[in-house]
Amino acid sequence: MNEIRHDWTKEEIQAIYDRPLLDLVYNAATVHRQWHKPSEIQVCTLLSVKTGGCPEDCSYCGQAARYHTDIKVQSLLPTETVIEHAQKAKDNGSSRFCMAAAWREVRNNKDFDRVIDMVKGVNNLGLEVCCTLGMLTEEQAIRLQEAGLYAYNHNLDTSESYYDEIISTRKFDQRIDTINNVRKAGITVCSGGIIGLGETSADRVSMLATLATMPIHPESVPVNALARVKGTPLENNPKVPLWDMVRMIATARIIMPASIVRLSAGRIEMTEEEQAWCFMAGANSIFTGERETLLVTPNPGISEDMQMFQNLGLKPLKKEISNANAVVI
Repeated sequence: MNEIRHDWTKEEIQAIYDRPLLDLVYNAATVHRQWHKPSEIQVCTLLSVKTGGCPEDCSYCGQAARYHTDIKVQSLLPTETVIEHAQKAKDNGSSRFCMAAAWREVRNNKDFDRVIDMVKGVNNLGLEVCCTLGMLTEEQAIRLQEAGLYAYNHNLDTSESYYDEIISTRKFDQRIDTINNVRKAGITVCSGGIIGLGETSADRVSMLATLATMPIHPESVPVNALARVKGTPLENNPKVPLWDMVRMIATARIIMPASIVRLSAGRIEMTEEEQAWCFMAGANSIFTGERETLLVTPNPGISEDMQMFQNLGLKPLKKEISNANAVVI
């Protein structure tokens, strides 16, 4: 595949998803090698800068205030603390640093001003700086872009038709609106979803179709396996089978060949061999770090991941980030 398409039909994507597994992986690996260096994996670090107490009711999320989980509410971290974590992430080989706040939406207040300062500080380190802060307006997106934000994460989570089974406090269209606001501001988009929510394969295909028919594909597509958090409505859902993850990653790679496909939540339950299948299928990014958590769920740490890289012949993707737009705090 030497061209990027935006006219995929659900039927075409379903046919790809349903291919015999080895044929699917071979096809995806071939596409991956046409567009990317297969030995290079982007290493990203995700930090929760404000944890818990979220007013939304996402059924999978341990940070929703209405669920009785063991998550401790943490107010917005000091800017200096965030910059220190970003520097450690860079020292450990990360080229992207993502800051997450458990908010429904961005509000124009002192907390947002502090996030702007965080973005400036991380940008000045020469890292790709990403945020996931909930819904935001075009004006707020412009402020983030002017501060040096490289990417904004706003996942679709699942298909439009299954969405209301998982979340009632935010509409699917509102997620699309936020992604459009990010695009208008000139920020790259990070958007994917979660499998294991109780959805069908048709729902998975529908979610991928929404992403693959956007005028510009998301530059990053995270594929998450449900991290089952005690106290949430989905805590007893079955573990996502490996081959389901492989099919999702391979299909995403084929229909969005230029995008980074990020193997995200769920790695803690995968063996090294299982993760190798995901890399073969086209995943070329992971989240890692010294804290061994992904927001509020367990995640492999940097030492374990670097040993895996060595065993598999992989290496961190080196990205040259221009500091021409460095901002004085």
